[in-house]
Amino acid sequence: MTRRLLVILALAAALAAACALTWNIAWQRGIDDLRRNAAARVDRTTNTLKSTLDRYEYLPYLLSRHPFVQEVLADPNKRNADRANRYLDDLNRHARATVSYIIRANGVCVAASNWRATDSFVGSEYRFRPYFIDAVKGGTGRFFGLGTVSREPGYYISQPVYREGTREVIGVAVVKLNLEWLQAADAAEPLIVADDHGVIFLSSVPAWKYHTVRPLPQNIEASVFATRQYAQQTITPLPMTVVKTLEGDAQIVRIGGGRDAPSYLATRRSIGEPDWQLITMAPLDPVESAARTATIVTALVFVLLCLFAFYWRMRRSRVREMIRGREMLQTAYAELNQRVAERTSDLSEANAQLTKEVSERTRAEQDLRAAHDELVQASKLAALGQMAAGITHELNQPLAALRSFSDNTRVLIERGDQTAARENLEAIASLTERMGKITNQLKLFVAKARPRNARTDVSRALRNVLAMLRPRMQDVALDVAPELASETSPVYVRCEDLRLEQVLINLIGNALDAVVACDAPRISILFAPRDDRVELVVRDNGPGIPADVLPRLFEPFFTTKEMGHGLGLGLAISSAIARDYGGTLVARNLAAALEVDGPEGGTQADADRSHGAEFVLTLPRA
Repeated sequence: MTRRLLVILALAAALAAACALTWNIAWQRGIDDLRRNAAARVDRTTNTLKSTLDRYEYLPYLLSRHPFVQEVLADPNKRNADRANRYLDDLNRHARATVSYIIRANGVCVAASNWRATDSFVGSEYRFRPYFIDAVKGGTGRFFGLGTVSREPGYYISQPVYREGTREVIGVAVVKLNLEWLQAADAAEPLIVADDHGVIFLSSVPAWKYHTVRPLPQNIEASVFATRQYAQQTITPLPMTVVKTLEGDAQIVRIGGGRDAPSYLATRRSIGEPDWQLITMAPLDPVESAARTATIVTALVFVLLCLFAFYWRMRRSRVREMIRGREMLQTAYAELNQRVAERTSDLSEANAQLTKEVSERTRAEQDLRAAHDELVQASKLAALGQMAAGITHELNQPLAALRSFSDNTRVLIERGDQTAARENLEAIASLTERMGKITNQLKLFVAKARPRNARTDVSRALRNVLAMLRPRMQDVALDVAPELASETSPVYVRCEDLRLEQVLINLIGNALDAVVACDAPRISILFAPRDDRVELVVRDNGPGIPADVLPRLFEPFFTTKEMGHGLGLGLAISSAIARDYGGTLVARNLAAALEVDGPEGGTQADADRSHGAEFVLTLPRA
C-alpha cells in the first residue's frame, strides 16, 4: 500500500513539473510572437499617420501666398471675402482636407471653406488657440483639439501670412484635418494616440478618449482647460497598471480594476513632429489561451502515457487468462453453431408459413375488391331507387291539389262562375309548373347541390303552402305568428322559394298527420327573427315522437306511418335542403322544448300542454 502511494505522489509531482514547464515555454513563445506582430503593426500605423500629417504640412504655407488671401486680410469687404471663400472651398475640396480658413491678426476668422455651412468658422474668434499664437509669432502651429464651433476633433496646421514684400504678420492660414479614420481600427486590438502631455485624443475604444496615460500636472491641466483644447472635457487618468516591463519598449499592462481586468501588451512609438505617442494594445488572452491549451494537452498526454503503462502491465497479467478464455470460447462457439442451425430451420418453416399466409391474404384482398365493386354498383341502384321514390312522394300532394282544383273547376263551370273557374285554372297551371320544378330539384338528394344566393319572403312562401293544404286543415285550429301573417313587412331568408315551400309542406303535412286522432287538433307556426338568422317553428299537439324514433327521424326511407302512407323521404329531403343553404332542421318533443325555451317561446295554449312535437327550421337571414 505504501509503495503504491509513493508511486502516485511521484507521478503527481512529475505531472505538475511538466505542466509548469509547458506553461512557461508556451507563454514566452506567445509573447515573442505577439511582440513581433505588435511592433510591425505600430510601425505601419505610425508611418501611415506620419505620412498623412506630412502631406498637409505645406498646405497652409501655399495658402498664405495666394493673392485672394492677401486681399481679404488687407480689406475684408464682401467682394474680397466671397472670392477668398470660393478659393478656399475649391482648394479644400481638391486637397481633401476637412476645413481651410483664414484668421486676421486680431484673431477673427474672415474666410473659410465652410462659409456656406450653418456652423461656418467665419466670424469666430481664435486668439486663445495655441496654433494661432504660434503662427502670429512667425512659427508653424501644430495642434490637436476639439473645434470650438463644430465640436469635432481635428488636427490643426497653421502658417503666418505676411504682408506682400514685408515681414509683417497680417493673419494666419489654418488647415484642419480629421483623423477619426484612425479610430476605425479593430477594437479587439485597441490603438491610442496621446499628445505631448499624455492625453489620449484618438482611440479605437471610445471610452478611453480624453484620459491620460500618466498623471497630468496641475499647471498643464489648467493650460489644457484654458485653451479649450478638448472642449473643457474632464481629463482623468486611464486606470492602467504596469504588470511587467519587457525588453525594448514593450510592457504588459492591465486596464481596469480587479482580477478579471483585461491584460494587454503595450507597444509605443514616438511620431516626432508633432510630439505625439502612438500605442498599440495587443490583448494577452490568445497567448494565455494557447499556453492553457498546451498545458492541458501536456497533462492529457502524461495521463495517457501513465494509463498506457498501467494497461500494458495489466495486459501481461491477463495473457494466461486469455488463453484459458480462448479454449472456453471455442466450446461456446460449437454450441452456438448448433443453436444457429436449429434457429435457421425454425426460420425456414416460419418463412414458408408466411409465404402461404401472404398468398391467402392476396386472394382475400382480390375478393374484397370485387365485393367493393359490387357494393358500389348496388349503391348506384339504391340511389336511383331513392330518386324515384322521392319524386313519387313530392308529387303526391300537388297531384291531390290538382284533382281538388279540377273537380272544383268542373262544378264552377257548370254553375257559370267563370271568374272562380279561371282562378282555379291559374292555380292548376301554377301547380303544374311547381311539379316540373320538383322533378328537377329532387336530384338534390342524390347529388348534393351547391347553395345559391336566392332570397325568399317567408310570409309569401307560408301563404302559398297554406293555400295548397287548405282542404286538409278544415277541422284543425291554426295559430300563425303575427309577423308571418303580415304582408307589409316581409322577412327574407337565403333559400329558393320552391325549396322553402317543399320544407314547409313536409313539416305542416307531418303535423296534420300527427293530430288526426286528437279531439281538438291544433297546429302553431311560430316565428323568431335574429340578427343573422330566422327560426320557423311548427308545433302540434299530437302524441309526440317516441324516444327510440327521434335519433333516426331524418334517415332516408325511415317512417312510422303505415305502409302506403309515406316513403320516409320527406324529412330527409327537408334536412338536406336546410343544410345546403347553411341552415338546420331540428326535431324535438314539446315537453323538452318548453323546458329549454320556457312559456315565452310559444302561445299560452302550447305552454299548458305537455304532449306534442315541434320542428325548428333555421335559415340564414338575407
